[in-house]
Amino acid sequence: MKEQALQVLKTFFGFSDFRPLQEDIVLSIAGGKDTLALLPTGGGKSICFQVPALMKEGICLVISPLIALMKDQVDALKRKNVLAAAVYSGMSKREIDTILDNCIYGNYKFLYVSPERLKTELFIARFRQMKVSMIAVDEAHCISQWGYDFRKPYLDIAEIRPFHPEAPMIALTASATLTVKKDIIEKLELKAPNIFVKSFARPNLSYAVRFVENKIEMAVKILQKVPGASIIYVRNRKGTKDIATALHAEGVSAHFYHAGLDNKIRDARQQDWMAGKVRVMVATNAFGMGIDKPDVRSVIHLDLPENLENYYQEAGRAGRDELKAYTVLLVNENDIKTITERAEIAYPPIEFIRKVYQSLANFFRVAVGSSLMSSYDFDLSEFIKTYQLQLMPTYNALKVMQEEGFLELNESFFSPSSLHFLVDPPKLYEFQIANAKLDPLVKVLLRMYGGELFSTYISIQEEKLAQILNLPQSEIIRGLEQMDQFGIIAYNKRKEKPQVTFLTPRYDAAQLPLNVRRIQERSANSKEKAQSIVSYVRNDKLCRTNQLLHYFGEESDLACGVCDVCIAMKKEERKAELESKLRVQIINTLQKFPELSIEELLSAAGTKNDPFSVGVLREMEDEGLIETADDGKIKLVN
Repeated sequence: MKEQALQVLKTFFGFSDFRPLQEDIVLSIAGGKDTLALLPTGGGKSICFQVPALMKEGICLVISPLIALMKDQVDALKRKNVLAAAVYSGMSKREIDTILDNCIYGNYKFLYVSPERLKTELFIARFRQMKVSMIAVDEAHCISQWGYDFRKPYLDIAEIRPFHPEAPMIALTASATLTVKKDIIEKLELKAPNIFVKSFARPNLSYAVRFVENKIEMAVKILQKVPGASIIYVRNRKGTKDIATALHAEGVSAHFYHAGLDNKIRDARQQDWMAGKVRVMVATNAFGMGIDKPDVRSVIHLDLPENLENYYQEAGRAGRDELKAYTVLLVNENDIKTITERAEIAYPPIEFIRKVYQSLANFFRVAVGSSLMSSYDFDLSEFIKTYQLQLMPTYNALKVMQEEGFLELNESFFSPSSLHFLVDPPKLYEFQIANAKLDPLVKVLLRMYGGELFSTYISIQEEKLAQILNLPQSEIIRGLEQMDQFGIIAYNKRKEKPQVTFLTPRYDAAQLPLNVRRIQERSANSKEKAQSIVSYVRNDKLCRTNQLLHYFGEESDLACGVCDVCIAMKKEERKAELESKLRVQIINTLQKFPELSIEELLSAAGTKNDPFSVGVLREMEDEGLIETADDGKIKLVN
């Protein structure tokens, strides 16, 4: 089995050997054992389920909370000629239907879904018919109420296991405390799982905290000292542009990136940074998930992350090539006040949550009992303006409803246009003869995208079709819409706006079954996590790595030696050693030459007349070891 695993690894991923722990994890799940893998950011989690899935017959169901990550992995697998598909909010029912049918009857190896999809009748009916080799639960910390990104639908994942009881399950996460680890095993009903935990220590990564007022000035100094690619994280979108502009003024090449930018712009900027054309990416935390750039030499935070889990993941994007890298958290007292206040309002009053839910239903004109799994374009600023709501409490209310499993809010959503022929080739030919105006468009579609259009949805680019046919893009779109209306094709236009998906039929807001106790517990947890990161930035006595390890339940007494605390301690130790030696030299000198001026004494003792040496003399005088006479001469006290 090991030889087969290595062969798959080399054939599909181009690696000749596994990273530490990967091989053990792969062989565990490939051998049919339930498995829990805790690997730090950059540890290669996807390899751990993709290799065994490619070793086995059937399809691997991958449950993931992040649409962007699903899309990235599906695209990467397709580039390796592996059949993979994803189902997520924002897709039409017939598109989902086609994909699920292909996973039953086609030779698909991976199906990515969000946990919310698992409870729909459409999914369950198809899932029962699939030949399932294994189930992978990515970002498994989301299953725990104490995880940093709790998603209630994760709690019900185990309900699908009886449909394929022979399929082993692997749960993967990059950061989990002992409590969260226990929750994962219990809620997923892992049977006597093999548990693999790679140390959260990153020996090549130097953690540092700097209390500063002018953060941009300090960031520039860091970038001047540490060459190479860098990510600068900030909390708000406007800040990304302002800081990138300030860096340009200092001669540092930088792009800014956030979820509100057009998808093409985001992709272009990401590619520039990945290729080294631009050195620094200034971004919100929308940037980084699924990004595999090994040579990031520094990650700088200009704002405090909400918790240590987020900080560990974001900081961990530095130094994935295992060469020396630096992560610096720039902070001031106002930041500490802000994060504490944010934690206090993260969970709004229950009545306010109900009010936002009712406003949302009114905004989209959703009737009670309707809109199960329906998605809508969502403009938050227009929404709060329409109903005269405050921004932060409203946003937090939406996040609570997501945690409770009523809504899914995708702030960074992009779905390219897709198309699928609904008729067979003879019927299509008849349509072309009967609709001569649309015949050129059909021919170009077939020439560009081929016969696959008859079996599945294919992403298309209207602008390319327009260029080839020398027509306005609007005319191409109109032609595609006509063909959709005729039932010849299924055409889904590109979506770029944030999306809200109703995960349940719409409730009467007064009857919305919010779990008040859980919301209160989550509120307390949010405050506790905010306090944990405040404690981290204030603690300048304990090694930064050890602080993080302790937080994740890993005990270690060994100092990393490279964080700011360890370096400061080394300097203090060196200073104490030098001071001890200088004291001995001063006493020995004064025993030979009983009275000397300060210049004569320091020269004879073999040291410089500098603040350090003068400070040692002052301390010795304060301690009564030496004294200065009226003529300025220094002598030993008898």
